[in-house]
Amino acid sequence: MDSAEFRVKGKEMVDYICDYLDGLGSRRVTPNVEPGYLRRLLPGEAPQQPEEWDSIMRDVDDKIMPGVTHWQHPRFNAYFPSGNSFPSILGDMLSDAIGCIGFSWAASPACSELENIVMDWFGRAIGLPDEFLSSGKNSKGGGAIEASASDCILVSMLAARAQVIRYLKEDQPDAEDSVFLPKLVAYCSREAHSCVEKAAMICMVKLRVLDPDDKCSLRGATLRKAMEEDEAEGLVPFFVSCTLGSTGSCSFDNLVEVGPVCRSFPCVWMHVDGAYGGNAFICPELRPLMAGIHFADSFNTNPNKWLLVSFDCSCLWVRDRIRLTSALVVDPLYLQHDHSDEAIDYRHWGIQLSRRFRSLKLWFVIRRYGIAGLQAYIRNHIRLAKAFEELVRKDDRFEVHNDVRLGLVCFRLKGTDRLNQDLLASINGSGKLHMIPSLVRGKYIIRYCVVAEHASDADIDHAWEVIQKHATELLEPSVEKDVPVPVKAAPVIPTKPDPSQRRLSRRLSFTRSVSREVFKRSMSRSSLHDGATPIIVPDDEDNINSDLEEDVFSSSCTIEDDRLAIVEEKE
Repeated sequence: MDSAEFRVKGKEMVDYICDYLDGLGSRRVTPNVEPGYLRRLLPGEAPQQPEEWDSIMRDVDDKIMPGVTHWQHPRFNAYFPSGNSFPSILGDMLSDAIGCIGFSWAASPACSELENIVMDWFGRAIGLPDEFLSSGKNSKGGGAIEASASDCILVSMLAARAQVIRYLKEDQPDAEDSVFLPKLVAYCSREAHSCVEKAAMICMVKLRVLDPDDKCSLRGATLRKAMEEDEAEGLVPFFVSCTLGSTGSCSFDNLVEVGPVCRSFPCVWMHVDGAYGGNAFICPELRPLMAGIHFADSFNTNPNKWLLVSFDCSCLWVRDRIRLTSALVVDPLYLQHDHSDEAIDYRHWGIQLSRRFRSLKLWFVIRRYGIAGLQAYIRNHIRLAKAFEELVRKDDRFEVHNDVRLGLVCFRLKGTDRLNQDLLASINGSGKLHMIPSLVRGKYIIRYCVVAEHASDADIDHAWEVIQKHATELLEPSVEKDVPVPVKAAPVIPTKPDPSQRRLSRRLSFTRSVSREVFKRSMSRSSLHDGATPIIVPDDEDNINSDLEEDVFSSSCTIEDDRLAIVEEKE
């Protein structure tokens, strides 16, 4: 493709994108396909000769789009927002065209300097203390754009690990670093994202998961008790991950209490994960939710979640950049340059060496919307979430299970977990709405998150109509008449299994249980869309919290009971 053809096809692609986004409302939210559908449609080998662009785009329409989950759909209310906007798309387009690999200032000065500037812009806009900004007076801090919150937490834990090992080696200077690893303990709440667990696995340290209070908030007394217990056992507390806007229920840890606890120990790094909630602090009235942030050593938030910037764009700030980079510096001769002492080289701020020009899209979005426009977007989502909460509370069949502060409402039908599982399966199976489950205080709940950029009251009303319709059908099933009942032999009543013998040893990720009856009534697995796979068909307990003790939204597990069947194509 030469520039002449690109001019034509590029303009056609812009039209295609606009038509796609403008027409999303007429599409099914989730695809109605089975695993492996695409392999049956595409050749087994790559083409030897070039193909016409129009042929490629026909395959996009006929083969790719049928398998796409439409995250920008106005009826997609699962997970958290997947940020997107036209300025962000244009930023990525220009970044791809420039094609620089900004691992150092010398590799592309504008790439490094714009990232440094826009991180200060954004940090100041959300009210971070000056210590986290590179332009702050006498500041040793600064920010960098990482790929995801998982990267931010891993990088912070690596820095914390390097810091505590240096501290411990003061007494044992000849010891290998690996000697200390079995003693190191990180901490987080049960509400924390599963990426904290993965970071601990990579860092080869222990992770202690603590119970939050009845508001799903990690409290200082709980943390202190755990750290003192571990210290008495000869272990070394070194890292605490707090959450502002948890994935399961959008809860907020108590930084005002947790911060002093961290500082009372000799070498503990406090990280604050605000992947979703942190974006809300661009609105001054919401900043009380980040009270205590001045205790933090690092903080991250994802504009690619809730600030109209497309993935990937996760912003990490640190109070002391030297403590971060000293854990990650690898400096071969071929990467060195004459201005290393004067400029920031972002290759020392994360796992990746190669870095895209990601700051362009964040810069474009901030400039095109302005702080006022981004504030209006956040406030509209919160207003709509409160409107949805009000609708739920007005229907005495339902109950709300979280403190609705931002754009997430956790609700359920009054009744058993199984009843709510069936409700969610029915709604998602219709393709008219898409939500996912979580566990809040041991109860299975349904998460409704305001996601679309231009979400409106009409979207809230439509969602509630769909939910009410399916709830009514579930609670008041039609009775089949004049159906002959065949004569059967006396049934053998099975012995109910011992609950202690059927358990889940690790946590299940995006998994939903359905009764055998519900599964038999379904035509295939594709009719059980609920954002949760694999599907488990257990025995008939009404509630799952005795079997599933962890958060089904953000965790992963295996199954140790052969009586819990993983459903394949047929039962």
